Formats: sequence, C-alpha cells, structure tokens
Amino acid sequence: MKTAEDIPRVINYLTELQDNITASITAHDPDAQLTEDSWQRDEGGGGRSRVFRSGSVFEQAGVNFSHVFGSQLPASATANRPTLAGRGFQAMGVSLVFHPHNPYAPTTHCNVRFFIAEKKGEDPVWWFGGGFDLTPYYANMDDCIDWHKTAKAACDPFGQDHYNKYKKWCDEYFYLKHRQEPRGIGGLFFDDYNEQDFEHSFAFTRSVGDSFLKAYEPILARRKDTPYGDREKQFQLYRRGRYVEFNLVFDRGTLFGLQSGGRVESILMSLPPKVRWEYNWSPEPGSPEAELYDVFLKDRDWL
Repeated sequence: MKTAEDIPRVINYLTELQDNITASITAHDPDAQLTEDSWQRDEGGGGRSRVFRSGSVFEQAGVNFSHVFGSQLPASATANRPTLAGRGFQAMGVSLVFHPHNPYAPTTHCNVRFFIAEKKGEDPVWWFGGGFDLTPYYANMDDCIDWHKTAKAACDPFGQDHYNKYKKWCDEYFYLKHRQEPRGIGGLFFDDYNEQDFEHSFAFTRSVGDSFLKAYEPILARRKDTPYGDREKQFQLYRRGRYVEFNLVFDRGTLFGLQSGGRVESILMSLPPKVRWEYNWSPEPGSPEAELYDVFLKDRDWL
C-alpha cells in the first residue's frame, strides 16, 4: 500500500458515495429538509454531516462522512488488536441510517470505513470494514430474500465464502444480548478486512457500499405508500427502542466516535427522532406484530 496515493482515493470514493446516497434521498423524498454541517475535530480531522428531516417519506435520514486522525487509537479500535495500542491513526468512512415514516418501510443502516494505524519505524497496519443491515417492523418475505440476494451478489466476485461469513458476522454483531434477540434481519458485516492486497480489499469495500442502494431502493419504493394506522405506528415506535438500545450499548462505531472525540450530533444522528418503551410488553399471539418475532427475527438462511 502506498499511503500517500491510496488515502486520497479512499476519501474520493467515500465522498462520492455520500453524494450518491444524498441524491437518492432527495429523489425519493424531495420534501425533506436538509441540514448540512461541516465540522472540525480538535485533535485532527473532521467531517460533513447531512441530515434530512420532516419529509413525506423519511422521518429522518442521515448520511455522514468523516476523516479523523490522532496520536493514539481509542480503546474501541484496539479491543481486538491490542498490539496496536499507542499507534497514531487515520479513520475515514461513510455511515448512514434511514428512519422512514411508514411502519411497512424498514429502517436501514450502512457503513463503509477505512483505518490505518501508524508508528514511526514500522510498516502501517490498515484494514477496511463495513456492511449494511435491514430492520423491518412489518416484514415481507420477498423483501428479505431480495435484500440478501443483493448482499450475496456484492460478495461473490471476491470469494465464495464471503457472503456466508459476513452474513453470519452481521447476525452475531447486530444482536441485543440483554434481549436475546436480533435487531433485524441482518445483511453483511465485516471488519479487519485486508485480504490479498489493498486493491482487492478496496474493491470489495466499494462493492458493498455501491450495493446498498441496489438493495434498499426497491424495498422502499414498494412499501413507503402502504396504508397504516395508529396501531402500526405505535409498534414501529416501540421497536425503534431496540435500535436505540443497540446503538447506545453495543455499537462499536458509536463508541469509537465518542471515545475519539467526534462530533456528538453527527454520531447520534443514527437515533430515531421518535421512539417509545412500554413496560413488559409482548405481542398478541398470531398478530402481525407477533409475526415479526416468530418468523423474521430468527437465525435463518434467507436464500
């Protein structure tokens, strides 16, 4: 890897990805109000945050780019790599979360990122990470299958084991241990990826990032205008509570952002604007709400 040449290529890809996803949000929801902030981090670096609110399709949709650097990796980044403690670092990535109004249109998340840890006199250590996952409230089997087909197609050119490996990792990562339930129906999650060489690893990461809209836009188009009432909305708000619990308790990206002194507003834009909790609630047996738990929030082979 030639750091001086490759980091600008990664940054260029990430900012273009942010622009493409921004254009998609605008196309699906031209009424949404955009707030764009460019911010700087005291220790080094900064980012560009874009948050859409009060649209007719999205209650909130955010897509952030950040490029930060510092003299020492945060604890969340060295938990699985203790030998890197004390190294300087650069971290860059795009992260997005969409929260549609309609309970039949699922929440979704995508992230692609690149880290490089450096120490004078030693070779740099670098890796990519990322993925995308889907969190439905009233799930549809065809949507779930199509989502995973697109995920597999993104992986297959880079290794026949990739989809199964990173689908399993996604299921294990987006799991609420205290609830003993998955956050949604999964997708892909990979980290510490530096297989073969930089070009291969970068190409795989681009394939995942570029596949997100291919996976999500058809589902959104099919579900965003489905009629719904207060019952469905209340269930959506209740299930959003699981999203909040995961992001604040388990999510490594949230922890890294907070531990590295990132911009709090940008880090927490992933949280839904409206949410509720209800004490000791459970769905009525046989209800559409129970179907989410009984059929979809299961470890299964979607293909």
